[in-house]
Amino acid sequence: MASQQQPGVVPPQAGPHQSAGLQQPQPQLSQQQDFDPVHRFKMLIPQLKESLQNVMTIASLNFQHNTAIDNGIKSNDAAVQRFDKSLEEFYALCDQVELCLRLAHECLSQSIDSAKHSPNLVPTATKPDTVPNEALSYSQYLSMIKSQISCAKDIHNALLECSKKILSKNQQQGIM
Repeated sequence: MASQQQPGVVPPQAGPHQSAGLQQPQPQLSQQQDFDPVHRFKMLIPQLKESLQNVMTIASLNFQHNTAIDNGIKSNDAAVQRFDKSLEEFYALCDQVELCLRLAHECLSQSIDSAKHSPNLVPTATKPDTVPNEALSYSQYLSMIKSQISCAKDIHNALLECSKKILSKNQQQGIM
């Protein structure tokens, strides 16, 4: 599903009048927005509205055409647009919107979990001006990560021990 492209959106390509050396790199902001599910959702909404309008228009034209045939006014010679194709396009856009919303929800929950388990930021060397006062030093960050790793190892060992106990009980019951 991730390899599908948005209908109506043409990926940027070098045209015949552009040489490879003259291409300008795309701004970093647009690349980040491509991966931002909220921005993608906002871009899909107008397409979804247009697709719904197209579905309704085609359905209306098909109803009119079928009514005219049923009343004997027209024959079945006229070509009408296919309703199933437009409905399929609408459903594809709905699926993309659903995926964007699910991804945005997952990002939000990960962000909340991250803020809960590691509330203080670690300053980066590239942006020392933007460091809040309550930021962790690198050594504090390392000790926090080491404690999280040891906690994860303890949980892993406890689960292994529990599974061994369950296996030994099952084997003892199978022998008897």
